[in-house]
Amino acid sequence: MAKVTCFGEVLWDVFPAHEKIGGAPLNVALRLQSFQHEVTMISAIGDDPRGKALLKYISENDVNTKYIQTNNNHNTGKVQVTLNDKGFATYDITFPCAWDYIEINDDLKQLARDSDAFVFGSLIARNDISKNTLFELLDLANYKIFDLNLRPPHYSKELLIALMHKADFIKFNDDELFEVSAYLGSKYLSIEQNIKFVSEVTKTAHICVTKGSHGAVLLYNGKLYYNSGYLIKVKDTVGAGDSFLGSLISQLLNDVHPQEAIDFACAVGAIVAQSEGANPKISIDTIQKFINPY
Repeated sequence: MAKVTCFGEVLWDVFPAHEKIGGAPLNVALRLQSFQHEVTMISAIGDDPRGKALLKYISENDVNTKYIQTNNNHNTGKVQVTLNDKGFATYDITFPCAWDYIEINDDLKQLARDSDAFVFGSLIARNDISKNTLFELLDLANYKIFDLNLRPPHYSKELLIALMHKADFIKFNDDELFEVSAYLGSKYLSIEQNIKFVSEVTKTAHICVTKGSHGAVLLYNGKLYYNSGYLIKVKDTVGAGDSFLGSLISQLLNDVHPQEAIDFACAVGAIVAQSEGANPKISIDTIQKFINPY
């Protein structure tokens, strides 16, 4: 199994009637850990009850919390989540909060060097302190996986382009792909053309684009792989893309064939979307029966 470090936000998703632990890189970390990888989270929490509860939860789920810093000047992150009648979420993300202030140190640098893969997103770079730490670690990391996870207004064109040029693997949803392709000057209209365009411009051999209920497309070492999705009743979409990415990374790091990897990842994403919250427990048996129900 691989040694994976996830860098970024840990927070509470605050729904109208309840709260759930989340944050895209944490959701990815939890899903990777569920497949028995050795996973470490780099982030920051406040010295407050939400932070203590977060740390306890992450530790109980066997993700290494040694590199989660405690910030005495800022609160643990939270996000107000609103779901529409189809279960699709919009987010109001509190700024600033503790994870905007992740400070670089020698231990983080060594961890980046020692990891087989390093997962990060764009939201963590909205503040200079965490952004500068991220860029230092990217210069040391081995296989860098960039999940754009765009949350307006917390990013810029220049930031995204800089991060893409650092990455070895980029994950978009379809809207993000077209937005970023336009930034780069693409004149193409299809997903496939824009995937290849971004790959050439950024020198990135591995790109995945999710298409909501219509599955995903994966470019892996020059070849495209497809999954057309699974028919489900959506409960909420929170964390579905993160579990998809964690599952895809897990499979690829285990040298599973890319077609099997994307089929597996789409199944996990669909199971999460038909469940409540970002991190439902899912067994391998459940996933296999979902893919092959007969």
